[in-house]
Amino acid sequence: MALVTRVPALSPPLSSSYIGQNLPPVTILPFIRRRVSRARVVSAMATSSLPTVLVTGAGGRTGQIVYKKLKEKTDQFIAKGLVRTEESKEKIGGADDVYVGDIRNADSIAPAIQGIDALIILTSAVPKMKPGFDPSAGGRPEFYFEDGAYPEQVDWVGQKNQIDAAKAVGVKQIVLVGSMGGTNLNHPLNSLGNGNILVWKRKSEQYLADSGIPYTIIRAGGLQDKEGGVRELVVGKDDELLQTEIRTIARADVAEVCIQALLIEESKFKAFDLASKPEGTGTPTNDFKTLFSQITTRF
Repeated sequence: MALVTRVPALSPPLSSSYIGQNLPPVTILPFIRRRVSRARVVSAMATSSLPTVLVTGAGGRTGQIVYKKLKEKTDQFIAKGLVRTEESKEKIGGADDVYVGDIRNADSIAPAIQGIDALIILTSAVPKMKPGFDPSAGGRPEFYFEDGAYPEQVDWVGQKNQIDAAKAVGVKQIVLVGSMGGTNLNHPLNSLGNGNILVWKRKSEQYLADSGIPYTIIRAGGLQDKEGGVRELVVGKDDELLQTEIRTIARADVAEVCIQALLIEESKFKAFDLASKPEGTGTPTNDFKTLFSQITTRF
C-alpha cells in the first residue's frame, strides 16, 4: 500500500517554517488559492459594510457639493447621485453611480433608490425670471415656473415619491434640505410664480416626519456660494432666526451638516433652522455632535 502523507490544513499566514520545504504544487497551490480568495472576501466585506448614500438633486449647486464630499469619504460612504438630465450627469463627472431620473415619476427613480442605506434630498422647484426685466427702470422682476415643474409637483409629489421609495427599500435615515420661512404663509418666496413653494416644502417635511423613518430636516437660510468651514453655525426653530441678522449660510456648510447628520446619532428625528454668523465672528463650528444636541424640536 502506498504511503499517504497527510498535510494539515493551513489557516495562519504562510510562516518561515514552511519556507524552503519541498511541498508539492498539489499541496501549496490550494493553500495559495484559499489565501487569495479569503483576501478578496475580506475586501468585499469591508466595502459592502459601508453605507450607500444617494444624493438627489446632485446636479444642483448644493447637491454637487454634497455628492463630491461623499465621494471623497471613500472610507465612510459609497456615494450615488440622481440628476434630472444627461447634461447634469456629465456636469458632475458622468460616473456610473450617477442616475438620471425624474422624481415626479416613481418608476423613474427606482433604479437609483435600490440598495441604498440613506437618502439626502436636495431637489427643489426653481423659479425662472420672466424675460424683459429692466433693472434700470425700477420695479421688481416677475418669476414663473415651467409647466410640470411647479413646487406642488417637485417639492411635494417629487419628494413624497422619494420618501415612499426609500421607505420601501428600508433606508435607515433621510436628510431633507428645505428652507427657512415656512411658518409664514405670506413669505415673499411663496409669491414667486404663485408657486407657494414654502407651503409645499413644509408639507413634504411633515410627510417625512410622519413616515417613521429616522430623519433630519434642515431648513437652511439664504444660500451663499462661499467657502465652508470658516463660520460658526447657528441652529434655531420656527423661523426665529429670520428676526435676527443671522439669516444666511454657505452652501458648503449646509453640505457638511448633511453629511455629519449621517454620522451622528443626535441628528435623528430632528428638524431645525440653520444659518451662520458672519465670517470673523464667533468660532468656526467643528463639533457637530454638540450642534445637533442643541436641537430639541422634532418638527
